[in-house]
Amino acid sequence: MAITRAEKMVNRLREMQTASPEIEASAVVSVDGLTIASALPANSEEDRVSAMSAAMLSLGDRIAAELSRGKLDQVYVRGDDGYVLLSSVGEEAVLTALARKGAKLGLIFLEMRRATEDLIQLLD
Repeated sequence: MAITRAEKMVNRLREMQTASPEIEASAVVSVDGLTIASALPANSEEDRVSAMSAAMLSLGDRIAAELSRGKLDQVYVRGDDGYVLLSSVGEEAVLTALARKGAKLGLIFLEMRRATEDLIQLLD
């Protein structure tokens, strides 16, 4: 039985989480806020995470443009219990990762960049 594109994307998300165990969950979301692939915990509200991820990236993109910071690369939010990290996946999607408090962000951003390159290929 052939593996679907969404299944390949979920597998890549899981590989990213295995390579960087400080990543607790991840998803690929369309810029419209729809879930494309998800490796979120069972108790996560997938639709809410997707909608907020798309809105956050859109706002970050507008801020970067308005303040002449160039093309948006990443957005991250730090809270008391960890991080929400967002990165563009081409023009049509967003990679969202939830990381633990105290995570080594440099390593996570590196792994996200590697995953993004693979995810772009899967989206084409």
